Amino acid sequence: MEKAIVLLSGGLDSTVATWLARSSLSPALALTVDYGQKAARRELAAAYSLSRELDIPHRTVYIPYLREAAGGALIDRNARVPTPSAADLDDVAGAARATAKAVWVPNRNLAFITMAATWAEANGVKYVIVGFNREESATFPDNSAAFVDAVNRTLSYSTANAVEVVSPTLGMDKREMMEAAKRADMPIELCWSCYLGDDAPCGTCESCRRFDRAVEAAAAGEWLDQRRTKRNQRP
Repeated sequence: MEKAIVLLSGGLDSTVATWLARSSLSPALALTVDYGQKAARRELAAAYSLSRELDIPHRTVYIPYLREAAGGALIDRNARVPTPSAADLDDVAGAARATAKAVWVPNRNLAFITMAATWAEANGVKYVIVGFNREESATFPDNSAAFVDAVNRTLSYSTANAVEVVSPTLGMDKREMMEAAKRADMPIELCWSCYLGDDAPCGTCESCRRFDRAVEAAAAGEWLDQRRTKRNQRP
């Protein structure tokens, strides 16, 4: 089975993508990026726990220039993360686009992929697994199939072994990802899907709203509560 490098943020998308990819690829290393984001501490902890659960070696990569150069509500400690309503999530032309603009980090996904592709080629690995999705591609173009195609064309020039980005979740929305997680009994209770890094998810940022809506739409609440209870009971 071909090996792959995983870009694992610790959230729902990258967790489901990694799990699904294992049917055809063997994750050789999980990379989590600390670029100065507010949720870094919780994302890194989630990614480390998920890597242990999946028996994948894990490494944290620091990209400080994104915080220094980019700004935005995910990074700037003085900028408030937007708190859209549930109805705002599908207002692609209005509220959802405004929220996306507020949390946008220029070139972030391409920077992550470029870094992961370097690790891949240097270790004789052909593939990089990412957790992009159809739902967020409506307001984040670097989650789209067109972006993946463009990146792969670029990587065919910039890597000697023509590293390729693969995303098993690319055509899914959050509900479909949660349904896949429930069917496969994935350790979603370990995920961190909040833009902030407090002791508990804020429940009001866009990422929390989408996660909670997916749980409800997939009728996954009871299953997730059971997984959390079992996890808390472990010695």
